[in-house]
Amino acid sequence: MTTGWVWHERYGWYDTGRYAGVIPPGGWGEPDIHMENGETKRRLASLVSACGLSDQLHSITPHVASDEELLVVHTGKYLSYLKEQDAQFRGGVADIGIGRTTFSSGDLEIARLAVGGVMDAAGAVARGDVKNAYALTRPPGHHALPDTGLGFCVFANIPLAIHDIRKKYGVERVAVVDWDVHHGNGTQDIFWNDPNVLTISMHQDRLFPKFGLVGERGGAEAEGSCLNIPLPPGSGGGAYRSAFERVVIPALAKFRPEMIVVASGFDSGNFDPNGRMMLNSGDYRWMTEQVLESARQLCDDRVLVVHEGGYSAFYVPFCGLAVIEALSGIKSPADDPCLERLVTNPMLELQPHQTAYIDNAVTTLKCIR
Repeated sequence: MTTGWVWHERYGWYDTGRYAGVIPPGGWGEPDIHMENGETKRRLASLVSACGLSDQLHSITPHVASDEELLVVHTGKYLSYLKEQDAQFRGGVADIGIGRTTFSSGDLEIARLAVGGVMDAAGAVARGDVKNAYALTRPPGHHALPDTGLGFCVFANIPLAIHDIRKKYGVERVAVVDWDVHHGNGTQDIFWNDPNVLTISMHQDRLFPKFGLVGERGGAEAEGSCLNIPLPPGSGGGAYRSAFERVVIPALAKFRPEMIVVASGFDSGNFDPNGRMMLNSGDYRWMTEQVLESARQLCDDRVLVVHEGGYSAFYVPFCGLAVIEALSGIKSPADDPCLERLVTNPMLELQPHQTAYIDNAVTTLKCIR
């Protein structure tokens, strides 16, 4: 079996409008492009195609998610609000009362297409049509809450897909491993009281949205269903590998999921403007390989990787390609031109203060059911 691949040209058309990075234009903020623009994902899709790897993947055509599918997680009031925003001449915002998750008129259908793409990829893995899959969708989803968007996210793509495969294919126990630089608060919140979904988030400590502390372990009905590994700014491959070996892999082994879903944000990468971590493409490849090995032992190789954040247009494609190569077992001719220089930085090694953070996270393993 091959690796599933979701990409649709319309994902690149989702228009977040004029902005100044993360600052609304106006005053002294000169208008520029929104940080969450289509370039990183479009360029990853282009690289996968240009190096010939896309020809060796199983293309999955995404569908546009219906109201009925969205209402499994999201409220009717929120969906009605989005439709009203979408109908405005210039579009609107998904994050109610904040205004940074902007979208243009007509983009709501593309957000639905992103949900459908993640659902279709999850279904292909659950059915055994593919051995694993990569969903290169946009907009992202791991911050979205039932009643509002947040952090550039409109719909909760991964939770909606998990609900879908549980209903259609009887996949009950699912683990979500989130290595985006920001805490996966939306996924955590949606499954807070669900003992059959383990959410693991590795993120820069209190960056955004300032949740994701070690003490957040799930609700009264599901203590141990959440596992947070906040890491200090400046953490590199040494810290992430230690966290994987000491926390993530043991947690997966203890939980014994039937499928593993990765929320793959590349804003923890060395060049990203929206985070202060130091990962490189080799680190993402290594983490993917560890997830695949856990899946081989625990859940018949079933892995879904869903693209989340990542804002370095020139470097995200190499990180994403490394993950897709690991999933497919196919090495493309496209090498990361930055890797040789990045790996020589001695600060990538595990530092004592980083070990203290990981020690703290290890204490939560005993709560996992």
